Amino acid sequence: MRHGKHHASLGVTREHREAMLSNLGASLIEHGRIQTTLAKAKALRPWIEKIITKAKNAGAIAKLEKNGKQVLAPRALHLLRLAHADLRNEDAIHKLFTETYKEFANRPGGYTRIYKLGAQRGSDAAELALIELVKADDPGYKKSKGRRAGKKAKAPKAEAAPATEAAPAAEAPKAEGEAKA
Repeated sequence: MRHGKHHASLGVTREHREAMLSNLGASLIEHGRIQTTLAKAKALRPWIEKIITKAKNAGAIAKLEKNGKQVLAPRALHLLRLAHADLRNEDAIHKLFTETYKEFANRPGGYTRIYKLGAQRGSDAAELALIELVKADDPGYKKSKGRRAGKKAKAPKAEAAPATEAAPAAEAPKAEGEAKA
């Protein structure tokens, strides 16, 4: 039984899934945006956001200086090692912990965005999606506060009547121009 299992299995073994997410996460950090299937993008989002949070927390911890050398604080080093256990790419870890985490310093979460591409892969018709890292200054979209109150029915009809009268007048010169040609 699958009770209490809250992750997408993606139809592969645990080891394969961990390796696949590690590779997808490394590519996302290196390139900023990747195209994959919608199921993989949805599985990657919570996985990579936890790693980005570790990098952000490690960056918030001040560095210690010993004899002129900069050394990571023990807690930051621990977070680096935890992230490395999941994301097994040295270059991606280095980029995340030195550069990329600064973009998310003022964001409380929501570091990634998924776009459905509306296309299907030719081989197996899997739905394609684009997952990208959200920029620091990107406000996103505003959520609606629910259903908006409808306007009065009389107001739009009164405004629509002059627009229909102006439309034939605008079409008349075109008709004359066409007749001359």
